[in-house]
Amino acid sequence: MAIHVVTGGAGFIGSHLVRHLLADGHAVRVVDDLSVGRREAVPAGAALTVADINDTAAMAAALDGAAGCFHLAAVASVERCTRDLVGSHDTNLRGTLAVFDAAVKAGVPVVYASSAAVYGVPATVPLTEASPTVPISAYGADKLGCELHARAAGPVLGLRSCGLRFFNVFGPGQDPSSPYSGVVSIFADRLARGEPLTVYGDGTQTRDFVYVGDVVRALRAALEVADTTAPVSNVCTGTAITLLDLAAALGDVLGRAPEIRHAPPRAGDIHTSLGDASRMAALLGLRAEVTLADGLAATLKAVSQRTDGLLPTNVR
Repeated sequence: MAIHVVTGGAGFIGSHLVRHLLADGHAVRVVDDLSVGRREAVPAGAALTVADINDTAAMAAALDGAAGCFHLAAVASVERCTRDLVGSHDTNLRGTLAVFDAAVKAGVPVVYASSAAVYGVPATVPLTEASPTVPISAYGADKLGCELHARAAGPVLGLRSCGLRFFNVFGPGQDPSSPYSGVVSIFADRLARGEPLTVYGDGTQTRDFVYVGDVVRALRAALEVADTTAPVSNVCTGTAITLLDLAAALGDVLGRAPEIRHAPPRAGDIHTSLGDASRMAALLGLRAEVTLADGLAATLKAVSQRTDGLLPTNVR
């Protein structure tokens, strides 16, 4: 049994990861300030420290004796990062540096969440890890900064790390009322309530939706390859779907056609997003396994039951 630290473990992805680690017999320490995460989302058996990741003493205590750190704490709302440049930067970049520094002192490898937002508006798709990184948001800029610091800290400080560029993560347990939520959870909630869906623009925007269970598998595999060379990998499916097709797919699961209302496009929205999953296969030894249909079914089931995101056995 090993001890693992999960920052942001009271959040959407973090709570899924904690649950899987516990199920495999590991001890888990969660560090979360509960500004977004929910105390009740932390599975029984995990030790919760309510603290900011910039709290040096709290991070040192959490990492003492740990085998690995999964750093997921972040201000993940692009809009909030735009409104609060300094505050979000304090968490997203300075906080990541605090985690890196504590990990170096403890001799613990770190797997950290980066984002497809580092790419900005793509000139071509699919996006590979060698594609230009020209972020168009404060959130994307901070995530790219995390990657650069990890790369610098490897040879200089001995930090062993692996960064994962998440594309559009979805699944049970994502709060549709939160500004951090993705379009899948918002659409699923409204459809379950029988409400119309709002699509900004014409709905032909494409996204690469990856199920949270596959993200958890990627996180755990990344710990095995964390290195001073600071490798980075996309976490995606390599398949794009339009927002209109997403709405239709959700409607198919529910057995009802969604009512769609169009609104003006939102400034800063990226029209086309699609990842290349080749390095994910080569570096992490895995590809996304959960189909969009199965993932949507699990998400809708959780929304309709108002669960805390327990994974159905057929879509782990």
